[in-house]
Amino acid sequence: MESELTSAAVQTNLNVVWTLIAGILVFTMQAGFALVETGFTRAKNAANIMMKNLMDFAAGSLAFYVLGAAVMFGASKASGWLGWGGLGMPSLATGEGVWDWTFFFFQTMFAATAATIVSGAVAERIEFKSYLIYSILVSAVIYPVSGHWMWGSLAGEASQGWLEKLGFHDFAGSTVVHSVGGWIALAGAIALGPRLGKYRKDGKANPIPGHSLVLGTLGVFLLWIGWFGFNPGSYTAGIGSIGRVAMTTNLAACAGTVAALATAWAIIGKPDLTMALNGTLAGLVAITAPCDLVTANASIVIGLVAGVLVVVSVLALDKIHIDDPVGAVSVHCVNGVWGTLAVGLFAAPEACGYGNSMAGLFYGGGFKFLGVQLIGAGATAVWAFGTGAAIFFALKKLGILRVSSKTELKGLDIAEHGQDAYASFQFFSNT
Repeated sequence: MESELTSAAVQTNLNVVWTLIAGILVFTMQAGFALVETGFTRAKNAANIMMKNLMDFAAGSLAFYVLGAAVMFGASKASGWLGWGGLGMPSLATGEGVWDWTFFFFQTMFAATAATIVSGAVAERIEFKSYLIYSILVSAVIYPVSGHWMWGSLAGEASQGWLEKLGFHDFAGSTVVHSVGGWIALAGAIALGPRLGKYRKDGKANPIPGHSLVLGTLGVFLLWIGWFGFNPGSYTAGIGSIGRVAMTTNLAACAGTVAALATAWAIIGKPDLTMALNGTLAGLVAITAPCDLVTANASIVIGLVAGVLVVVSVLALDKIHIDDPVGAVSVHCVNGVWGTLAVGLFAAPEACGYGNSMAGLFYGGGFKFLGVQLIGAGATAVWAFGTGAAIFFALKKLGILRVSSKTELKGLDIAEHGQDAYASFQFFSNT
């Protein structure tokens, strides 16, 4: 008769099951991103946007498997600035390490998310082939290099990155995932320039409303659900703390929603739905780094600040003529940085060795922790924005970055793909 499983084996199996479920929840965020971007843009580009989001995941997952994972989780080289572990996740190829299969599945979901963030900021005007080139490079190189700095040791002490050695903390990816995607999104929006007709000669912005706020709202709800895999799942263990992280995550999202609604209402004069939805996402992005270290009350404060920041950022970018159709830079870049710094401001004393950082600013510990977080956010900004700008401006130099004016006016669905996302609807509505 077979002996019963040991408690250690039971816990291992529980960790595998929970992490796989969390990874699947993170995968649903791909659908969320696709719907938000599609809903917030025009119908004539819907198929193109769906195609970009599909290929972000498909091509990005392959790129991360072949190269990205080796760079991100391989043994540290050059004092933790780079990792290398062999092409094609060798531990999977040899069948070694039961946990490795689950770990790399979960990490692949994160790599795909980083690439997808950029899609919204460059929507409605980027050539599809250029987008594919960028997307593969993000998953294969850009995301893994900075990811190694901050998360390399998740694969073992030998893979520890240089920022980890300093004490940098980003539990689930405010900087590792969201700021990286957000900084590259900013580079892409600058390189492409605004959409035709976005800004008038007097400098004021013309509104270019999305074609379906229903799709956009559904997408945000899907992203919200996915974040309960993104944050609690980052423990990669079926332990009691996942419930606490789920709660801090939810409170920050709710606070971000309310704060964005109130801020937009006060500035614009109307309770704007798109601003409220981006407030939800801003709160989720901001809480992603500190969700394991902060109290419930602190998570509300973090979300409230995020909700204000996202509205102010969206309006400020419009003022300087940076056209971001879905607010990706404001959500992911601005609030990725805010969430990373919030770790140093709000970490609870029992949660980390630096003590309560708000009090620690005066009584020891806080300046050090906040300083380390600032170094990490700054280094990531230089890396992600710098490499993103280099890629986009190189593609621009080659003349393949932006579609022609004729194509942009007609819509990328027909010109780029020979398809119309709503052709069936139009057929039946005309008969």
